[in-house]
Amino acid sequence: MRYLIAFFIMAFFTGNSYSQKYEVGVFAGGANFIGDVGKTTFILPNTPVGGFMAKWNGSPRHAWRLSLLYAKISADDTESNDTRRQQRGYSFDNTIAEASLGLEFNFWDFDLSEPLPQKTPYIYTGITYFKADHVYLKDGRAGNLSNEGTNWEFAIPMVFGYKEAITEHIIGALEIGARYTLTDNLDGSWPEEYLDRREPQLEFGNRNTNDWYVFTGLSFTFTFGRKPCYCF
Repeated sequence: MRYLIAFFIMAFFTGNSYSQKYEVGVFAGGANFIGDVGKTTFILPNTPVGGFMAKWNGSPRHAWRLSLLYAKISADDTESNDTRRQQRGYSFDNTIAEASLGLEFNFWDFDLSEPLPQKTPYIYTGITYFKADHVYLKDGRAGNLSNEGTNWEFAIPMVFGYKEAITEHIIGALEIGARYTLTDNLDGSWPEEYLDRREPQLEFGNRNTNDWYVFTGLSFTFTFGRKPCYCF
């Protein structure tokens, strides 16, 4: 994993500085959680997310992208369509602070040196590292979920979006991005990650699936730098 992160960092900063076109901007929208507590709807934003992003356009078909995002996530069994979850009645709140680095691939040419209009669908993936709280049933199954300790973990982002140049220097984008995490304890269903020991009486849910969270929102970036020649 650390070698892949190093590759992304080197690729992001490698190139001819006189032929680069940069973007910096903001992202804002909503977040939702998919796991062992609450609803199982894939896209249903119910809490806010926001942050910053930067891009280096390496060619009309790809850009290296760095984003720093912060979100709240929450889930409540009473809002689920699953009667078993409704009867169980667990709920939790958590926060996600993530840094993500990876590759954005354009389906069509998106050449910032050409006249408007410039627009394209795109996909993004890479490496995400995030901070959240561990959660567990501190007072047993009859109690409530409690936030305890810090959960540092990796995730794999899978993002689909659409972007368009609004002006020569402003680009707007709408995207939906699911993050497959390498933890199953954002919702407290697998407390072994926090306690470092099995506690079967505190475990619940499906152990075979990790937690997901989804960010849906808009970004606006400002472009600067010399017109790119896309050479290396």
